[in-house]
Amino acid sequence: MSEHDHQDQQQPGRHERFRGDYPIVVSGLRTQFGEHVVHDDLDLEVRRGEIIGVVGGSGTGKSVLMRAIIGLQGVAAGDVEVFGKSITGADPDEHIGVRNRWGVLFQGGALFSTLTVGENVEVPLKQFYPDIDDELRREIARYKVLLSGLPEDAVSKYPSELSGGMKKRAGLARALALDPELLFLDEPTAGLDPIGAAKFDSLTKELQETLGLTVFLITHDLDTLYEICDRVAVLADKKVIAVGTIPELLETDHPWIDEYFNGPRGRAVLASRERERAKST
Repeated sequence: MSEHDHQDQQQPGRHERFRGDYPIVVSGLRTQFGEHVVHDDLDLEVRRGEIIGVVGGSGTGKSVLMRAIIGLQGVAAGDVEVFGKSITGADPDEHIGVRNRWGVLFQGGALFSTLTVGENVEVPLKQFYPDIDDELRREIARYKVLLSGLPEDAVSKYPSELSGGMKKRAGLARALALDPELLFLDEPTAGLDPIGAAKFDSLTKELQETLGLTVFLITHDLDTLYEICDRVAVLADKKVIAVGTIPELLETDHPWIDEYFNGPRGRAVLASRERERAKST
């Protein structure tokens, strides 16, 4: 690895770049709850069109970071720019033209239990485009449900009638409602069986490629990281300690990174991938 690449991996956001290539730029971020500091002087740049995986141990603030980026979490210091607009301290209505350019799948789906899947998908459409004809809005919702890999009859079902995997896809359909350029996924495969998780990974990659999405993906799933992520950002010590491809991260000497990727589970995933490659040759 060159000295330039090493600096880029270890200190994202410390140098000037063309902002159009980086839809998310986090600089010097500090978040805290009372006296408890979650992040301190955290920097991260997300490249347009990539799937970036965000990993870290329990309590490192992966979801807090996502919520700070989308303006749902207060920031004690630093700045967050999305599509060149500062989100930090902005009035919710001030950058409405930015907020409708992203979609979010929260952990667990966060669906409204009293609404059908189709009605859940219609919620952001009603919020941002209230003048859309009712029939057109329902047709858009139906299309998004199909796009997420659900059968058409799921449109009229309630969340309580769905399996865990179907709830994830319903939440994804709602996240895609506004044709976003940026997609946030918080532990999308958590709670899914290996087959369901693999199918969701494949769907995520397919959507990223066909729709030109930039994907910010929080996960602890090593299979997901290896299979679909272009780069991985590692949270530890209250900041992003490294960001790069998995081979690049494996060259670092941070103990958490070594334990995460070279521990028993990491070795098992790598061995499985080697067996799959051997079968295909």
